[in-house]
Amino acid sequence: MALRDGFLCPTYRLPNPFSFTSRSRDAGQRFTESATAAAAGRRKRPQNVEGEFFVDHLCIDCDTCRWMAPEVFTRVDDMSAVTRQPSCEEERTKALQALLSCPTSSIHTERPTNKILEVQKMFPLLIDEQNIPGVYHCGYHSKRSYGATSYFVTHREGNILVDSPRFTERLACNIELLGGVRYMFLTHKDDVGDHEKWSKRMRCDRILHSGDVEISTADVENKLCGEGPWDIATDFKLIYTPGHTEGSVCLYYKPLKVLFTGDHLYGSEKSDLAFSLIYNQQSVSLQLKSIRKLLDFDFEWILPGHGRRVTFRDNQEKNSALEAFLARQEPLYA
Repeated sequence: MALRDGFLCPTYRLPNPFSFTSRSRDAGQRFTESATAAAAGRRKRPQNVEGEFFVDHLCIDCDTCRWMAPEVFTRVDDMSAVTRQPSCEEERTKALQALLSCPTSSIHTERPTNKILEVQKMFPLLIDEQNIPGVYHCGYHSKRSYGATSYFVTHREGNILVDSPRFTERLACNIELLGGVRYMFLTHKDDVGDHEKWSKRMRCDRILHSGDVEISTADVENKLCGEGPWDIATDFKLIYTPGHTEGSVCLYYKPLKVLFTGDHLYGSEKSDLAFSLIYNQQSVSLQLKSIRKLLDFDFEWILPGHGRRVTFRDNQEKNSALEAFLARQEPLYA
């Protein structure tokens, strides 16, 4: 890939065709057969209510299940627990989606269910087909990125995988059916997960800022240098936002007004804007300066790696929320 006139310009590689084979069906069958066996080797948290679903003691409190199926999962004593069993088929489907997405496989059903085979086919999940068409939640969160959310974006100039989900054959096949991956954009070094497996399978070009390149990402095809901004085709802009890490970068999808923020900025469980102090690896004051930079961009969605999604009515509401957040935080780290 070459950087010409501020644009990343690779040669598009068509994805490998892949058919659903008996191996795929067998894998799903093995999942249902081993569900209770896996659960038997783990301790059920006593905070779970009785019923079909439960969370085991290896939960890492990543929050994934709580925002995917909030009717079922709640935070109790620093871990997730089932505080209400699903009361309808929609809630049960969401709970099974959370089960598949859990990075530590800490969610279980008391008995195997064939419904899981149907739910596997649902990923990646459209987030909001009406307002941000073609933007998907990959599911299958990776333990290697502490359960970070990854996204898939379909686009006429090439599809983009934002950060790395856990690699599974089922998800890879589903993504190939949607046109494969042209770029794999890595927001920062913490959420690279199974990037090598995805790169090899999808034959896509990876993008990561040079400030976050480590041994495991030394072979990334495209290393961003400097402070940008950089463009991917016509609709995507990469915004340099150091602070959380030296090489943190956000992806701005201009026409849909979506900002993929990695771990730079996110929504809290209370729906406030938030950022991580405990996991900051460079400079809190620099991260706040990078957050202030976002006032210059017109977006209405924040899709983060960790934390909750945030939506705004318009750019004015977004800027008001950012200004209020910065007014609270900047004096503390001046």
